[in-house]
Amino acid sequence: MENKRIKVLIGDDSASNGVKVAATLREYDMIAFTRKKHSRAILDSIINDTPDVVILDLTLQDTDAIWLMDHVRETLVKTPVFIVVSEIQNSFIERQVIENGASYFLAKPYDIQSLPSIIKSVCTVPLTAGYTDTEIMVTEIIQKLGVPAHIKGYHYLRTAILSAIDNNKLMECVTKLLYPCVAQKYETTSSRVERAIRHAIEIAWDRGNSEVINSFFGYTIDNYRGRPTNSEFIALVTDKIRLQLK
Repeated sequence: MENKRIKVLIGDDSASNGVKVAATLREYDMIAFTRKKHSRAILDSIINDTPDVVILDLTLQDTDAIWLMDHVRETLVKTPVFIVVSEIQNSFIERQVIENGASYFLAKPYDIQSLPSIIKSVCTVPLTAGYTDTEIMVTEIIQKLGVPAHIKGYHYLRTAILSAIDNNKLMECVTKLLYPCVAQKYETTSSRVERAIRHAIEIAWDRGNSEVINSFFGYTIDNYRGRPTNSEFIALVTDKIRLQLK
């Protein structure tokens, strides 16, 4: 199947946010356009413009994102991927948003430059040509292993693996080299990166496809201890991809 450009609808036409987001996404060869922060305008655009991804605030002018996502599911056979943005960072609200159909919950303020990576991770259309074979391979592997795309650990893990592939020396000291490298890219701390990656691996081990996990890791992990450590997981995925790239 030929690659196609990802089409993104931003449910915010303000110059301070929506227009800036659209401009950034266009730099990554995506088709991006804005609409008013109103349910009717966004719904009409979803129906007529058929975006692959919709980015919208949790609170709209006349309703909220949860109502809109429910209405879209009732109206359309093929629904877009939803990324919901909120000024309130609350685990309960995040869970409600995800359980009601969003693929990703994004708390404000956020780094606009991180959006292309997030969109790529949740979008189901064929990947655009702006991404490398290595990025595609890493994304496919961690998704098959059951790491959910909507958590921070997914993005930290993906970046850690790509960084380790580019520079093998980072694996010599994961705590002092690799985690700080990832943390710098996301403007966070090394300890948060470590915890988020560990959480992502735990979810994959508890909820992922056991057959896929066993076929991938085989007997390389101590069965008594259970899931692999962060270092083991990153090292194994990195080595497998390096072998495939040779």
